[in-house]
Amino acid sequence: MFLKRILRSVPVIRDASLRSNDFSRNKQILSAKARTQCQYSTQITPKEEPSEVKPTEHEHNAKLSAEITKQLMQFFDEKDNWGAQRVRVGRAWKKEELRIKSSTDLHKLWYVLLKEKNMLFTMEHECKAEMRVLPNPDRIDKVLESMYNLEEVVRERNKAYHLLETGETGERPFKIVFNKLGLRSFYKLWEHIVPKELHEKWKNHIFSYSHNETKNFLKLYREKLWVKKRRSKLQERRYIFQLFKRFPNVDKEYLKELYPDQDIEKLRQSKLTASHLQQKAN
Repeated sequence: MFLKRILRSVPVIRDASLRSNDFSRNKQILSAKARTQCQYSTQITPKEEPSEVKPTEHEHNAKLSAEITKQLMQFFDEKDNWGAQRVRVGRAWKKEELRIKSSTDLHKLWYVLLKEKNMLFTMEHECKAEMRVLPNPDRIDKVLESMYNLEEVVRERNKAYHLLETGETGERPFKIVFNKLGLRSFYKLWEHIVPKELHEKWKNHIFSYSHNETKNFLKLYREKLWVKKRRSKLQERRYIFQLFKRFPNVDKEYLKELYPDQDIEKLRQSKLTASHLQQKAN
């Protein structure tokens, strides 16, 4: 019985030894696989960015045309103002308001006014082509007045700066000369590389007149100016007579300030200033 038990136990022990070896071997294999998996798992793999889809030629042309159209529409007024009878706008910029602004603000404002001017000229041309009336055409005059005032303010600052630094205005010099018709005009001076004695174009500049036709023209032109001045004085005198007739107690000092070329005291004593009631009484 004891031998049978020993013999029965021998294969069992042999099988156990085999199983233990297989288990240890499998354990080593599993541990190696785990280490390799851990090594790969600890590494950070970059995410694959989706490849950009290049637009087709048709889509690119459509996008480009849309941008160009958006930029060109800046030359036109807002769609709400199309066909409107009146557009509410403000007044022009005054010099007093522009003097308190910085040079940077004036620079920005200049381009805003320039853009507005181009837009108004475009709308005016389009309205003429469509046989329509531009709403509030005085907007063009206001923009031009604002640009003129802005230029004057910038010129004042440049003059002040150059006078402080160099003692000169810094502007282009000029002189008063006579043209071929004998009229006075402003001639702007500039530097030349070639002396004026050797300059061929300079010889064509004529700053005098000597022809008899020019002298006759000047006589008639001066006579025309004298008649125009005399006519304006007569109109002022008639207007003052009417004022004294309707308002005998009008302020004389105020009239002297308005019309410095007229003798207000002499006109007040004239019989033409009497009202119709005074004439009837006399």
